[in-house]
Amino acid sequence: MGNRAGKVGSMIVAGLLVVTLGGCSDSDGDSGAASSSPSASATSRSGSAAPSSGTVASASTPLGTVLVDGDGRTLYLWEADSSGKSACNGDCAKAWPPLTVSGKPVAGKGVQAGLLGTTTRADGSKEVTYNGHPLYHYAGDTSAGDTNGQGSNGFGAAWYVVGPTGNKITKPAPSASSSSPSSGTGGY
Repeated sequence: MGNRAGKVGSMIVAGLLVVTLGGCSDSDGDSGAASSSPSASATSRSGSAAPSSGTVASASTPLGTVLVDGDGRTLYLWEADSSGKSACNGDCAKAWPPLTVSGKPVAGKGVQAGLLGTTTRADGSKEVTYNGHPLYHYAGDTSAGDTNGQGSNGFGAAWYVVGPTGNKITKPAPSASSSSPSSGTGGY
């Protein structure tokens, strides 16, 4: 019976640990409250900052022609970045995975090769830049062409899709009311 009591005690401790950790806030002090968040599968699939082919192309979306990666996934800039350097790390980089590359980025259809570059991230990886803007995916975009991160004000600054000229596109996302990435709480 002592062994059974030990198992029950271990299960109670494990349950308390899950409840305790579930109530923790993220590293920037937010409670994490937002009107919607990316699914666990979207976060785990796109949350990796593993180097990609680094291909940047353009594609037509309801927001206009925007930059996408080699798989057609929308790319964003973050207004908190400055001087071509990424300021998005930790929880930010989980919600907004950077487009990283191990070599040189590749200009795909509709992209100006002269605007492509890289910047070294805090972790030492090379992030692709376009017109000096570090480029990111949004974990809430689950398919090619999704623009669910458009206009989000997560992690203290706004996120926008990037046009082939290298400038942000500020047009609101067409489905902003049904899948808003931020409720203004600073989350994603």
